[in-house]
Amino acid sequence: MTSATRFLHIDEPLLLKRGGVLSSYSLAFETWGELNKDESNAVLILTGLSPDAHAASSSSDPTPGWWEPMIGEGKPIDTERYFVICFNSLGSCKGSTGPASINPATGKAYRLDFPDLSIEDIATTAHLLVQHLGIDRLSTIVGPSMGGMTALAYLQQVPAGARHHLSISSSSNSEPFSVAIRSLQRELIVSDLQWNDGNYDDENWPVKGMRMARKLGMLSYRSAAEWRTRFGRRLQDYYPKELFGMNYEVESYLEAAARRFVRSFDPCSYLYLSRSMDWFDVTENHPDLKTALVGIKLDSACVIGVVTDILFPMHQQEEIAQALTDNGVQTRFWDLQSLMGHDAFLVDYDHFLPLVGNYFDQIWQQDALSKE
Repeated sequence: MTSATRFLHIDEPLLLKRGGVLSSYSLAFETWGELNKDESNAVLILTGLSPDAHAASSSSDPTPGWWEPMIGEGKPIDTERYFVICFNSLGSCKGSTGPASINPATGKAYRLDFPDLSIEDIATTAHLLVQHLGIDRLSTIVGPSMGGMTALAYLQQVPAGARHHLSISSSSNSEPFSVAIRSLQRELIVSDLQWNDGNYDDENWPVKGMRMARKLGMLSYRSAAEWRTRFGRRLQDYYPKELFGMNYEVESYLEAAARRFVRSFDPCSYLYLSRSMDWFDVTENHPDLKTALVGIKLDSACVIGVVTDILFPMHQQEEIAQALTDNGVQTRFWDLQSLMGHDAFLVDYDHFLPLVGNYFDQIWQQDALSKE
């Protein structure tokens, strides 16, 4: 099976926000639909921490993507209308250059020699990709989770970079709780004996650290209400019983999720991207969020949050929506009553598909009127 992932290779130095330099780099992306003649129908999707560029299936790669129900013909982000781009973040291990990539200066993986990475650097390279595709201004920039942070950084850097913005379960900076969670995840990884100061390999992989970090992450991605409804106190029979081992279904669920993740994501990439989220603050060098977003030239925005999201809590969604409104952007705000916490945008499609579909219908109608 051929992959639909494409690559933009850039052989020019990239100066990163915190002073590091990449002498050359690659950006992985996939596209769906066709760019129209006036290049006005492009939608850029910026991902959370772990997804790759394969957000949906295509004729080149029929494998279901991580946002399969959302993107395609007749779906909420309709590829009969829009030219959709999904960008794999700089720093990831899913195609774009990151700590797991080969350092041309040494011929070995960068690992800890990779320069300090910021959300702003991901936004900069996303804009470079958009320019490479011949697009001056996006129709819509979409950012769930970490991707919403990247979208805000993109709009700060390119105030007229998009006409519309969809922000999902994101924030303008990280709350102390989310910083604490990610700090503990990083500590678990680097405490693994196989971490070896980043000098691990396929045979000596920090499995335990990655496994525990993923479990901790899963606790923050969902909600206690969902665990109660979904698992209750049912006993598990998937894994052998051990002294102080797993007794309940919720434990075996976390174990299975962790085992799937351990080898699918590079530990250094995880550390770098996690830290970039902690560092990010849209209000840096600004007195408040409204001032930080002054000058952004959006025709509309839609901000969606989930009431049970403890990682990116509802008040952070309200702050983004209010700051955009205060800057004259026609903004819709939704507080979804989903039990599924932060991950709801990936699993609770009963709630998310209608809202996203309605917003993109509004965009289509609004843009059509503006052309008349």
